[in-house]
Amino acid sequence: MHQETTKKTSSEMINREIIRIKIVQLTYAYYQNGNKNIDTAEKELFFSLSKAYDLYNHLLSLIVAVTREAQRRLEIAQARAKREGLAEPSQKFVYNRFAIQLQENKALNEFIGNQKAVWADTPIPGQLFEAIEASQIYQDYMASSEDSYDADRELWRKLYKTFIQENADLDAVLEDQSLYWNDDKEIVDTFVLKTIKRFKEQNGAKEELLPEWDSDEEKDFARKLFRAAIMNEVEYQRFMSEISRNWDLSRLAYMDIVIMQIAIAELMTFPNIPVSVTINEFVDIAKLYSTPKSGGYINGMLDAIARNLIKTNRLMKHMDPVKGAKDKSGAEKDETAAEGEQVKMRHRRHIKREEGPKEPKADE
Repeated sequence: MHQETTKKTSSEMINREIIRIKIVQLTYAYYQNGNKNIDTAEKELFFSLSKAYDLYNHLLSLIVAVTREAQRRLEIAQARAKREGLAEPSQKFVYNRFAIQLQENKALNEFIGNQKAVWADTPIPGQLFEAIEASQIYQDYMASSEDSYDADRELWRKLYKTFIQENADLDAVLEDQSLYWNDDKEIVDTFVLKTIKRFKEQNGAKEELLPEWDSDEEKDFARKLFRAAIMNEVEYQRFMSEISRNWDLSRLAYMDIVIMQIAIAELMTFPNIPVSVTINEFVDIAKLYSTPKSGGYINGMLDAIARNLIKTNRLMKHMDPVKGAKDKSGAEKDETAAEGEQVKMRHRRHIKREEGPKEPKADE
C-alpha cells in the first residue's frame, strides 16, 4: 500500500502534488457549472492531467527547437565566413552533447511527431537563442576549456532556469496553444529540470523520460479523491461548521471552502496518508490559489477539524498532541476546544478581509 510521509522525489510526471492541484481546479469549476455531471467532470480531470504531461514533453522539445535555430544561424554564419574569408564560427553550442541527445530521444521524437503545436510556428526559439547568446552564461560556456557531457548538461539546466522558467512571452504563446498550460507550467518546470539532471550520456537516444503515470494506484487516488470531495460535500462542510460554529461559511473565500473540502476528503478516504502531509499539501495549494492570508487560516482550520474528528472517533488517524490552553483557574482546557477557540479568532479576522465568496474567474 502507498504510505505517504513527506513530499518525495517522484518517478512519474503525474504525481500527487499535480493531482491535488488539478482536483482543486476541477472541483471549483464543477461548482460553477450549472449542469453538474460528476462523470463528465471526472473525464475532464483526467484530460487536464494528460495535458500537463503534454506540456512536459512540449517544454523539453523547446530545448531541441532552440538548438535547431542555433544550427540554422550557424550555417548562415559559416557560409558568410567562407564567402568573406572570416574566422570559422564556434560550433560548441550547436553540438552541445545534452541537446543533441535530447534531439535524438526516441520518446520525445514520437511526441513531437504527433503534435499540432510546434515551436517552429512561433518566434520563441529565435527570441530565446538571441537572449541566450547575449548572456553571461553563454559567454562563459563558449570561453571555457571544459569539454564534457556534464558541462553541456549543466549549461542547459542554467539556461532553462534563467530564460524559460520565468518568461512572459513564452507564457503568452503557451496560453494560445492550450488553455490548460499556463496553470501547469510552474510545477511542470520542476519536472523538466529534474529530467535534465537525471539524463546520462551512456543512455543515448534511449534515455527514458518521466512516464505519465507510474501505476494505476495514482489514477485510483485521483478518482477516489475527486469523487469523495464532491459526493460528501454536505458532510464535509458540516465538519467545517463544527469548528467554525456561529460563523457563516458563505462569507469565506469560495476557494478556501473548496480546498478544505478536498483536504477533508483526503483525510477521510486515505488511511495511509498522515494528517500532517494532507494539511501541508493543501496549505501550499491555498497559498497559490486563494487569498494571501488563506494558508495560515486553512492550516488552523484543518488542524482543528482533524483533531475534532479523531476525538469523536470519526477519523482513525494519529496526531501529535498539542499543549492545551489554560483557563482562568489555571486548568488545562480540552485540546480541541482550545484549538477551536483559536480558529474562531482566526476566522473572525479572516472574514473581515473578505466581502463574500469569490466570484469564479473566467478561466477557472
